[in-house]
Amino acid sequence: MSETQNLIELCAQSDIAEGEAIKVETGDLELAVYHVGGRFYVTDNMCTHGPGELSEGYLDGYEIECDFHQGKFDIRNGEVVAPPCILKLKTYKVVPHDTAVVIEAPAD
Repeated sequence: MSETQNLIELCAQSDIAEGEAIKVETGDLELAVYHVGGRFYVTDNMCTHGPGELSEGYLDGYEIECDFHQGKFDIRNGEVVAPPCILKLKTYKVVPHDTAVVIEAPAD
């Protein structure tokens, strides 16, 4: 993908089974990529509450539970669903693509 398009290709769609999440590192980003209901969602991988990696958490529908303190987030919008988390999780816009998971590059 061209940097002038401000898009980042993260992985092949086939890399992520339905109902699963994986960690993807690109540049200075560490992301969690989720496959739910035939769609892909992307958030920061690190929990906003502590050192937990969300890609190692428990995905139940659109909710990811951090495996460190059991806080929960909605992967569609980053909203906190359960404490102890209080800070919203950063999400990334997924761009339609036939075979890859592609996001819009975050603004600097």
